[in-house]
Amino acid sequence: MNSQVPRDHDGAGDRGLDPPRRSALWQAKLRALVGGRWTISATAEPAGFPGGAALIDQEADRTWVLLADPAGIERRLGGAVAVALRAGTPKLDVLVDGDHGAPVLARRATCFAVPPTIWRVAGAGLEPVDAAPPTAEHAPPAEAELYRPLLLAAGLSPLVEGGVLTGEVLGLETARVVVDPDGGARVEAGVGRFDREAGSMMFAELGETDSLARAVEIVAQHRHPAAPSHPLNRLVPERWLRSVLLARPGLVGAATLEAVGSAVPRRNLLEAGIASAVGRDLQGDALAVTCATGVDLDAVVGAADDRLCHSPGARLVLVMPDADALGIIHDLAAALAAPAEVVTVPADWRELGAVPT
Repeated sequence: MNSQVPRDHDGAGDRGLDPPRRSALWQAKLRALVGGRWTISATAEPAGFPGGAALIDQEADRTWVLLADPAGIERRLGGAVAVALRAGTPKLDVLVDGDHGAPVLARRATCFAVPPTIWRVAGAGLEPVDAAPPTAEHAPPAEAELYRPLLLAAGLSPLVEGGVLTGEVLGLETARVVVDPDGGARVEAGVGRFDREAGSMMFAELGETDSLARAVEIVAQHRHPAAPSHPLNRLVPERWLRSVLLARPGLVGAATLEAVGSAVPRRNLLEAGIASAVGRDLQGDALAVTCATGVDLDAVVGAADDRLCHSPGARLVLVMPDADALGIIHDLAAALAAPAEVVTVPADWRELGAVPT
C-alpha cells in the first residue's frame, strides 16, 4: 500500500486552497499516514471532519482523525470522539499535524473510559504524544490581591484565571488587575483589552473607584435579563449561566460553588468556551460543575479536563440549556471514565434570580 505522505501543503499552508481540494488533500494525507502504520481494510470509508479528515474502518473497529488545521487544536477532541461514537468504533487515533496543542489533547484523552491515542505527524510517520500534566491554577501576585476589596466594593465578582485577578458583572469581565514588571499594580476598567485601553483614555480624569463604577454602570445597563439584545449581553453566555449557579447553587444540588479558570482558557471573548466551578454537594462530597451554551462538542471534554485539573475525583455535572443538550452530548458524557451528569436549564435561565454581586 502506498504510504507516501503528500508534502506540498501542511496545516495552515493549505488554507490557500479551495475547500474541496483542501479536504481531498487532507484525506489523502490521512490515508497515507494510516497506511504506513496500520493495515486498512478495503471497506474503510473516508469521512469529512472540520479542519482535517477522518477515516472509518468498521472491520478493524477503528477510526482515525487527522487534525490538519492548527487553529484551536486543543478544543477539537470532542468532535473526533463524536465521530468514533457515531461510527460505533471503540478505537480512536487522533493524528495532530504540528506540535502545538498535542500534549494537552493527550491529557484530555485520558479522561475517557477508552482513551483515544494521540499521535504527532513526524514526516511520513507518527510519534505517540505524552500527556501534558494537569494545569494548576496560579494565585495572582500579592500586589494584585490588594485590589480585591476595590473590585468587591464596585459590585464586581472577583475571579482568578490564569493567575490574573479580574472582576465580572454576571460573568462578563469588566475590570482586570494588571501587575507591571516592576511589581506595581493597577486596575483597568473595560470589557476586553481594547475596551480597557479605550477606558483608560475615557476615564483618565477619574480615579480608580470612579472609573470602575462607571464601567460597571455601563455593563449593568445591558447585562440583565430584560435588556434588549446588545453585544454586552450576548458575550460569554456560559459565564453568565455560571454566575446564576454561583448565586443559586441549589439549582444543581450544590451546597457551595466557587468559580475556577478553565484548563484551556479562551483566546478572546468571541470564542466558544465553558465556565467551571468547584464545590460541595448537599451531602458534602466534592462536586465539579461546568456550564456551556450552544452546541459545543468539546464542552464535555473541557468539563472533564477542568475537573481533572481542579478537583480530581469529583462528581461532574455539565449544565446547559435544554435545546443544546443533544443526544451526542449525553453520549460523550457517558463515555468518560467517570461519566458526567448532564443537567439542563430552561431557555429563560437568565431570569433564575442572578443579580450583579
